[in-house]
Amino acid sequence: MVRLREVTEPDVALLDAWERDPEFRGEFNDFGQPPADNAARFAKGFIDSMHGTLIVETGAGEAIGTVDWRPVMYGPPPDSMAYQFGISLVPSARGRGYGAEALRQLVAYLFEHTPVNRIEGSCDVENRPSRRMLEKAGFRFEGVNRGAQFRRGTYHDLMLFAVVRSDV
Repeated sequence: MVRLREVTEPDVALLDAWERDPEFRGEFNDFGQPPADNAARFAKGFIDSMHGTLIVETGAGEAIGTVDWRPVMYGPPPDSMAYQFGISLVPSARGRGYGAEALRQLVAYLFEHTPVNRIEGSCDVENRPSRRMLEKAGFRFEGVNRGAQFRRGTYHDLMLFAVVRSDV
């Protein structure tokens, strides 16, 4: 149905266009930040030892979004590091099961290529489609992080979900 792949040079223009598109960002991913310099990111690589971005594409090879990950620490030892992910899909790809499949593949990729024990994601408490996607992808609801995200001039509560190695 979907697959994840590394960012290629032709993707840079697409990533730039998506970042400028309010419909792509949607209500819950509009942080008012300036667009990333995707050409510079491509030159350095979209995947390093701590962060990464992959393209989500359909089986027909159409790019429909991205998944990314970044570290979050739960204590000083390196074994306390987890990954927090983000996902963005073009509006026409939402609600079709692509996001849950992309997240299942991301979990498998990160558990295969890194020693991390925990992968987590969150969504606005009002974002019911993202909650369903996380649950369909096998993430477990863990609670609400009150006032955790500053977006559109106010703080928003986020629902926290996670998968640990022993879950898969």
